[in-house]
Amino acid sequence: MSKRNKIIYWIATGWLSLGMVSSGVVQLIRMKEETDMMAHLGYPLYFLPLIGVWKLLGVVAVLLPKFRLVKEWAYAGFFFAMSGAVVSHLAVGDALIELFGPVLLLVLTGVSWYLRPADRRLVAA
Repeated sequence: MSKRNKIIYWIATGWLSLGMVSSGVVQLIRMKEETDMMAHLGYPLYFLPLIGVWKLLGVVAVLLPKFRLVKEWAYAGFFFAMSGAVVSHLAVGDALIELFGPVLLLVLTGVSWYLRPADRRLVAA
């Protein structure tokens, strides 16, 4: 892996982790803005702590150097959660600005997954 790709990987992974931890904590503490958004999107509020815990566990899996299979599942979970958020916002007719956070995290997920080092891949490239 080139030095450039390694730097991009760590920047993307760092921002992805920060975004997932911050949104996961907000969901765990059931911040009013988050409960309002979940109600607006039509989801039950019991999803908040579930998604919050999954995000935090996903960040741990992505950052730990071992557990390659768990890491793949974490990336998949991030992809499903963020693509689901994008579709949910589109389905209720939200303004495009509401898509910024989920799309950014979706892009960071893809970049981090694609550029992850060989020792963090399930099958070495």
